[in-house]
Amino acid sequence: MSRVSKILARCAPALLVLGMLLVAGCHRESTKNTVLTAAVKDQFDMTIQAYKSNQFELDGAVLSALDLGGHFAYLKEQGQLPKSVLLERSDDSKIHKRHLEYLARLVLDYHFTGYYDDKGQLRRIDPLGTKARQLEDYHAPIHTDSDSAPASGMHGGGGGPPGGGGM
Repeated sequence: MSRVSKILARCAPALLVLGMLLVAGCHRESTKNTVLTAAVKDQFDMTIQAYKSNQFELDGAVLSALDLGGHFAYLKEQGQLPKSVLLERSDDSKIHKRHLEYLARLVLDYHFTGYYDDKGQLRRIDPLGTKARQLEDYHAPIHTDSDSAPASGMHGGGGGPPGGGGM
């Protein structure tokens, strides 16, 4: 019996250290995922936010995808293209698939590295895996009123005067 207690006494510190390393390793991984984007946010050359109706927000200005592409064209002319761009959600909108497709197009056109915030984890945009969408301008939804439609278009008639006009 004393022999068993001596073996346990010698192994107990090693088991204690091993248990602490195991718990520390699990704890480190869980906090890393939640802090990752916030910790590296300042390391990007440019940060863009996703906005409503597939638009983007850059430095407080709301831009369509086409306008954002024009901004990148201007930066290219000035020799100031960013090397890395982060897309994150704004207070008004989350990141939609269209945002990623537009950013993939910009990555292909202007050769920077694009990243996006996926629920606290940083993901790199793969322009070949993501369907790069042609840049589009924003068009507000058109609301038609049936009361304001012209009368000739509603009834279909020919183009002549009413009543037939025969001799």
